[in-house]
Amino acid sequence: MRVFAFTCGWLTAPMGVFLGGEKGQLRVPVPCFLVDHPRGLVLFDSGLHPAIQRDPQARIGTLANLFRADYHAGEDVAARLAALEIDVRRVRHLVLSHLHFDHAGGLGSLPEARIVVQRPEWEAGADPDLVAANAYQPHDYRLGHDVHLIDGEHDLFGDGRIVCLPTPGHTPGHQSLRLRLDEGELVLTADACYLRRTLDELLLPPIVHDPEAMRASLLRLGALRDAGARLVFGHDPALWATVPQAPAALT
Repeated sequence: MRVFAFTCGWLTAPMGVFLGGEKGQLRVPVPCFLVDHPRGLVLFDSGLHPAIQRDPQARIGTLANLFRADYHAGEDVAARLAALEIDVRRVRHLVLSHLHFDHAGGLGSLPEARIVVQRPEWEAGADPDLVAANAYQPHDYRLGHDVHLIDGEHDLFGDGRIVCLPTPGHTPGHQSLRLRLDEGELVLTADACYLRRTLDELLLPPIVHDPEAMRASLLRLGALRDAGARLVFGHDPALWATVPQAPAALT
């Protein structure tokens, strides 16, 4: 089983968005990951919608005032897959960490993919109050895809190699992805843990859906790291500089 990492654009925002109380600006990657499993291709998250390359305000509204996108032609998930000579229709499983615009925005480019998402996340994405509270963009994910709602930990192929790991708090049903590779475990944290400092210092962002749940998720991720798992944090630019980019395999 091989894992490939893609950078699907960059976002710049106040440092305090990522770590409460911090000053300055931080430019962070928007990652997506392709897992080449013997039973098929699995994508973890889908990045930004291509329209953000042209008119961020029209696509994500006032969020464009907070997050400045550095995102160009050839950097969307479909283009990244094409560079590997992979037709998007071959991606049959799209595991969504959560529904935010920088994770669910590329869904429209993956028409044949079955979305694998935690039930609380999908239900929150249909609740007007929770849509507003969590800054979801329903036009990213209400596109008619086949949706597989899961509740808690879920072994995608039943062989322990790709496991959806519930890590709520950032949003109601956030999930990370645990991969069992020949060389050991790899955990893609997504926004359960933005940065290495988030985990090392238990520094939560100032705005999350449930701070206590997020803290519990961080402790769970920390226990996995202590047990030997390698963690890839959701938006850590320093770590991302060390991650091989496709076409090189991450593992």
